Amino acid sequence: MGRIFATNEFYHLFNRGVDKRKIFMDRSDYLRFIHNLYEFNDVEPAPEFSRREQNVGFNKSHIEDLGVRDCLVNLHAFVLMPNHHHGLAEQLKEGGITLFMKKLHIGYANAFNPKYERSGHLFQGAFKDVHVKDDIQLGHLVCYIHSNPLELWKSKWKEKKLSFSEIKEALKFLENYRWSSHLDYLGIKNFPSLINNKFLLEFFGGTEGYKEFFIDWLRQYKININSIQDLALD
Repeated sequence: MGRIFATNEFYHLFNRGVDKRKIFMDRSDYLRFIHNLYEFNDVEPAPEFSRREQNVGFNKSHIEDLGVRDCLVNLHAFVLMPNHHHGLAEQLKEGGITLFMKKLHIGYANAFNPKYERSGHLFQGAFKDVHVKDDIQLGHLVCYIHSNPLELWKSKWKEKKLSFSEIKEALKFLENYRWSSHLDYLGIKNFPSLINNKFLLEFFGGTEGYKEFFIDWLRQYKININSIQDLALD
């Protein structure tokens, strides 16, 4: 029997490449996955064009408007890393998370494998999920997701408290990292059609409230991460 997800509840969803391999090799791979996050979030089957373009790359820098969708989930936050991805989703339909993640992973692998002349599983088994239990976890989880790219900035940044200048450097790095919903929470339009950030922006008190919360979260990373150890990717 498959996993049961409660409708209108929040879940941290994540997965990585098999053997921790890269699942994004170039810019077009990131853009394809971004588009798939939008396109496959629909009760209806995905359009045929996804398969038509699987061998020619994917270079659109925006998300095409597919018209009216009957969404399976509300995607509140996400990040794409070279060998894994994270999402914060709220199920809207019964079985919505399972169907969405199935479409997302199969659809992306069906494009990735022919492009790189490989076969077999691309992801490390079924996606992982953790139920978000309260508002405290919710706030910390958004920051955890959006801070993931800092591993590419400074691999050991978590080991010691960041200085004032390091926090400034970290924030600048994240403002130049496109493959995340962090920019949209700062009020910088990146992929605004992909996520539903209205609820969480109200939760944080707007873009300035989010920025202040995020900076404080970075300052006290070691304390804050302990509150969501069971929500994080090991």
